[in-house]
Amino acid sequence: MLPLVIQGQNKAVEASRSWIKKEGPAILSTYAQVLALPNHASDLVNIRKNAVLIKDLFASRDFSMQLLELDGAPPIVYGERKVPNAQRTLCFYVHYDGQPVDPSTWKNAPFTPVLYDNAMYKGGKPIPFPKANEPISDDWRIYARSASDDKAPIIALLAAIDALKASKLAYTSNIKLFFDGEEESSSPNMQVYLDKYKTLFDDITVWLLCDGPVFQTGDPSLKFGGRGVTDMELTVYGASRPLHSGHYGNYAPDPGFMLSQLLASMKDAQGNVTIDKYYDSVEPISAFEREQLRKVPNIEKHIKEDLELNFTEGGGAPLFDRLLLPSLTVKGLYSGNVGSLARNVIPNIAIGALSLRLVKGNDPEKMLDLVEAHIRNQGWHIVYEDPNHETRMNFPKIVKVDRDKHGFVAAKVPMDHPAILPVIEAVRSFTGDKLVLLPSEGGSNGVFTLIFDGLKKPGISVNMVNHDNNQHAEDENVRIGNLWYGVDLMSVLLTMPPAGLEKIKKK
Repeated sequence: MLPLVIQGQNKAVEASRSWIKKEGPAILSTYAQVLALPNHASDLVNIRKNAVLIKDLFASRDFSMQLLELDGAPPIVYGERKVPNAQRTLCFYVHYDGQPVDPSTWKNAPFTPVLYDNAMYKGGKPIPFPKANEPISDDWRIYARSASDDKAPIIALLAAIDALKASKLAYTSNIKLFFDGEEESSSPNMQVYLDKYKTLFDDITVWLLCDGPVFQTGDPSLKFGGRGVTDMELTVYGASRPLHSGHYGNYAPDPGFMLSQLLASMKDAQGNVTIDKYYDSVEPISAFEREQLRKVPNIEKHIKEDLELNFTEGGGAPLFDRLLLPSLTVKGLYSGNVGSLARNVIPNIAIGALSLRLVKGNDPEKMLDLVEAHIRNQGWHIVYEDPNHETRMNFPKIVKVDRDKHGFVAAKVPMDHPAILPVIEAVRSFTGDKLVLLPSEGGSNGVFTLIFDGLKKPGISVNMVNHDNNQHAEDENVRIGNLWYGVDLMSVLLTMPPAGLEKIKKK
């Protein structure tokens, strides 16, 4: 379990460990201060307080800071530090906003950080935050909204900056900071920001996208893209109103069964999508990436035990192979009521919400077209508004389709991109063979697309928090050992050797 043993002599990591040992309580105190601010993107007053605090924290560490502004939107916290004779510019992307919270589902108030001596599910108990010179356990956890997603990298970067300064270690790259205030709301203004302030980003060599958990085993990981996503909602119609199931059962069509039969036609018993041409547009990964996948630890038994799954889709194919294919998921169903609210009626509608996670090569609109073609081939008449009387009388099976208008494509950088290889080697300099490289993460992030495809810049998803962090859910947390690993990681990235720059110049 993280933190890792240093491989050989790594002065940056030694500086990080020394600083953590000396200033650990102060680091956690700053962390608690940042976590105490509510941070949903729609709360413009509090989201701005977050931005100003983060700006001030980095400005006090000799970064040139500013807030990039658009009317009615959370600001981008932007900063930079120029390094004499540096031939590379690294940009650290982090988002400082968080998911909405329902305080009634949390053990503690979500914006009152609480320290535990272990994970709650392992029997952890609340403890006071440590005072100066008091020891800190790697297994302690801080519980608060955005503790892991995504304020941990901000604190790790601050601590790394302090550690390197204390040890008089110099940066080897120009450094830029890009802190997003609405990533959890799909960064709707990101493109406008990138267009308006384009000249600030022209000289970036590599974006370091600091978000997401380490590998499920606790081993360090780097990922090189994310899946795309789009959605579709299907509404199936029965009678014009709900009917008594005794009076009309066995006569009136049942929308719940009709929708179930339609959905069942989209996958086989092994969970493979049966929609014609659904997998045809997938771009295969390279031989280099396939080789990296072969090195990924086999955790299939661990995943199945953890999730209590006897069966997985794809005929037993490993998780990370399945993530290379587009998925089709029923993310919600509705037709009538269940439990104590169930009634003896035949509902007049049934609704199914579908999620399509996409991989490189899939176009969101074309993938939705394939689903629609399949629905028509099953004998359904598609409408895009509620059907009128004439439509109802002319077609036996009617489904209203509501297509997502904001889907986006998958974005991925080749793992052997010449600007990427020095970053991999720098991280591997202290993780050794434990470093897990994955062609893509399972989640979707439109920011990847805007950077990789829009700006034509390479990037890496840099992961540091624990995989069991309750991301997006109640009782979100971060394990302290993972936070310390993050400080190590940031220290390494800030001082990584300039290997490979000549190759980048020639490309």
